[in-house]
Formats: sequence, C-alpha cells, structure tokens
Amino acid sequence: MDTVSHDGRTTAYRRTDFGDGPRVCYIHGAGGSHDVWVEQYGDREGPPAVAVDLSGHGDSDDIDTAAGTETLDAYADDVVAVCEETDATVLCGNSMGGAIALWIALERDLDIDALVLADTGAKLGVDEGFLESLARNYESAVASLHVPDTLFHEPDDDLVEVSKAGLLRTGQAVTVRDFETCDRFDVRDRVDEITVPALALCGEHDPMTPPAFHEFLEAELPDCEFRKIDDTAHMPMLERPEVFNDAVREFLA
Repeated sequence: MDTVSHDGRTTAYRRTDFGDGPRVCYIHGAGGSHDVWVEQYGDREGPPAVAVDLSGHGDSDDIDTAAGTETLDAYADDVVAVCEETDATVLCGNSMGGAIALWIALERDLDIDALVLADTGAKLGVDEGFLESLARNYESAVASLHVPDTLFHEPDDDLVEVSKAGLLRTGQAVTVRDFETCDRFDVRDRVDEITVPALALCGEHDPMTPPAFHEFLEAELPDCEFRKIDDTAHMPMLERPEVFNDAVREFLA
C-alpha cells in the first residue's frame, strides 16, 4: 500500500499500472475498503487504477467528525488527495463511493474526465430499522446484508465470508457513521450541474440503490448513460467483475 498525507492525516491506497488510458480512482462504499475493487485494480486488461481506503477504513487514519456533510467532506478530501498524487482523472464509486464522486464533482476543484456511478444514487436513504440494527447488534446487521438479493444476488460462501470479514474489520462505529452519512445524502436538485460524461451501472436485483435510481441519473445528468448488469445485486464489481470491467472499458474508450 502507498500513502499520501493531507489535512493532518494519512490516506492509504493501492495503485496498479497495467493498461492504457486515464487512471481510474475506485471509491468503496459504507464499511468497505480498497479491496472490494480487487477485480478492477487487478484487471490486467483494464485501465491504470488506484483504489483508496477512506478515512477510518483499511490502513487509513481515522477522522473525528459527525456523520453527514462533515464526513462526506473528509472522504472527498481523501479521494482528491489520492487523485492529485496519482494523476487519476476518472472517479468510480460504489454506493457511498458514488455519493462521494458526485460530491467531488459538485464541490471540489478537481480535474475530472468522467464518472462511473455504480449502484448508487443522487439520494441514498437508509432504512431506519437497519440503522437501529447496526447500532444495536452489529454482527446481526452485517449478516442481514448477506442474504440473497441484498449485497449479492446469489453469493457463494467464499464471497460472503470475505465480505462479512471486511465489514467486521472496519467496525461498528465507522460503518454506522457511513450509513448515517448515506442517509443524509441528497443532491437530486444539483446533478444537472455536473457536465462530465458519466456511466451509471446497477445490478439488476439491487434493492438498496435500485435501477430506478440510475434511470434518474441518466435523465438528470447532462451526459449520462445507464447500463443494468444482469444476475447481480448491490456489488456487481465483485459478483460479475468481467461484465462490470467490460462496461467500464467500453465507456472509457
């Protein structure tokens, strides 16, 4: 892992240089880390890549902020610092990572060539009962994310165990902060300000950020195309990485 220091903290990231074209910065979702993008930064036919650990995740220093815009701003600062360090010009975010990508496009002076918005939305409401479950019984809440058609459509045992371990490693405090931040995110009235080309990708069976969220992005962003990925749910980059990677490569080409 490489690191960059900024704003009094250190942010970790993994960089690969396999292919040609613009470097893509991959941004994980709530409770995740850079390794949810292993099938992307490890793709030898894909574009140059960098995958970030947001503050408090993976190997990155944590922050002391309230959930909401403060956390969103801090995570955006993490991504901007990594992009400036590595010359990444395409942002690819999953779920909360997509919200961060949208926030950067709206609120930061970063030279961006394109956005890939994967299983995300201009608004990310979170079920109140799930938020309560996260705070009350974290391990049970994590388990509930791994029933079919939640994070994954038809997950195999290995994928479930790796995903659960990642969320447990991130821990309750940071993951609750992440989901509370998602719950407060809403830029539906501003997305028409974003003029860079965008690709909205969504798993066919995603119940958390369903295809309708991406149809909204396609309709409201000035330059956006929508593609639905069959036989996946909220994390197609892990469940059907070949299809996901092909879509990104075709978009960048």
